[in-house]
Amino acid sequence: MYELLTDPGIQQSWFGVDSTIEARPGGMHKTLVAGRHPALGEFVEVVPAEKIVFTFGWDEANHPIPAGSTLVAISRHPEGTVRLVHSGLPDDAVEDPTKGWRHYVERLAIIAT
Repeated sequence: MYELLTDPGIQQSWFGVDSTIEARPGGMHKTLVAGRHPALGEFVEVVPAEKIVFTFGWDEANHPIPAGSTLVAISRHPEGTVRLVHSGLPDDAVEDPTKGWRHYVERLAIIAT
């Protein structure tokens, strides 16, 4: 799981077309999602093979989820499951990230196998 989220080349195979990833607390992540939407944030916690927590948002003018304004936690659990929690979303902007993560987690599952 760790490399799928922290290696720019691998991440590009399921999430974006161009990525910069500094997988350490305080390190930046920037990904051009779907070749059009720049996502930008900072790593908060990085525990290889267990958990990655980062801020997330869109580096686009007037976007309801600005760069770094929300928190994404992805964790691996002993029973083999992976949990993704995206918190801090504005009430009126929950639907799009939910659809987006469903799409990209499906792609991630394919790459993981």
